[in-house]
Amino acid sequence: MVPIVKVIRPSGNLDSIQANHLRQEIKDILVEKVDILLIDLEDIKFMDSSGLAAIVLGMKMLKEVDAQLFICSINEQVKMLFELTRIDSVLNICSNREEFNRLLVAKQKVSA
Repeated sequence: MVPIVKVIRPSGNLDSIQANHLRQEIKDILVEKVDILLIDLEDIKFMDSSGLAAIVLGMKMLKEVDAQLFICSINEQVKMLFELTRIDSVLNICSNREEFNRLLVAKQKVSA
């Protein structure tokens, strides 16, 4: 079975305003019965605690419906925030979309 994958690609600063948008996007995607959500942070320049909270909440919401959250393309500031809060130990983080795609293909082969 091929998983249903959705991608969110926020841009700019992932602050309180953007975090509210991100939370709403995740809620909207959950209605679509997604298996995997990828949040591509390539276009994020800065993330504060509001952005981090939105990602953690998204991870919890997805877990409640047996879906998975992946994050990719984080910059050094976001990486440092993830490491300082130790959230990197529970997130599925890929260096870029290509790595995510390879991982997805490998998962499909294992489940086949």
